[in-house]
Amino acid sequence: MLFDFAISALLTLFVVVDPIGLTPTFLAVTDGLPRSAQRSVALRASIIAGAILAGSVLIGNWLLGTLGISLAAFRIAGGLLLFSIASEMVFGVRIRRESETAEQAIEEHVRNVAAFPLAIPLMAGPGAITATVLLAGHTQGDWLLLGLLIVVVTLVAACCLIVFNFATRIAGLLGMTGNIVLSRLLGVLLAALAVQYVVDGARAIWGG
Repeated sequence: MLFDFAISALLTLFVVVDPIGLTPTFLAVTDGLPRSAQRSVALRASIIAGAILAGSVLIGNWLLGTLGISLAAFRIAGGLLLFSIASEMVFGVRIRRESETAEQAIEEHVRNVAAFPLAIPLMAGPGAITATVLLAGHTQGDWLLLGLLIVVVTLVAACCLIVFNFATRIAGLLGMTGNIVLSRLLGVLLAALAVQYVVDGARAIWGG
């Protein structure tokens, strides 16, 4: 059970955050910066995003209870949101929008590009937060599973850090076609996960 949950959580968060797909955006917002500054941005962005997602693990369900939102309803809403993100990935809209966000950040001379737009909203955006809260709901308050989920969040943040540090090499290896194909494939996988969330939520409501 622990292994299955860990694999499911890791795949879900990795697809939603999409570290490789964010490589072009990272290169755009750090264009012209020295190598040391790029590494600093990568580290800070990964830490901020990881902290936000870990916080979603710890207080996400409590917040739902406080607002009177059932987990089934949140699963359906989260699934629809994830499906929207997946469709953007499949049709290439997400990449264009992220690039536009990055260009706008550069034009406005945003000091801390690690926090915006990298950590928020690209890495720890609504889709990633929704997926994290949904995964935390599957733990049913089991602290062992919650701890495992935080470890998974840490691993995903570490993957982002590694990918960003090798962003130039990865972009060169994949090329334009490789980046597009990978984004489409991850989008299809995310769409399937989103549909499953909706189905689980609908079953819970009808069963209740």
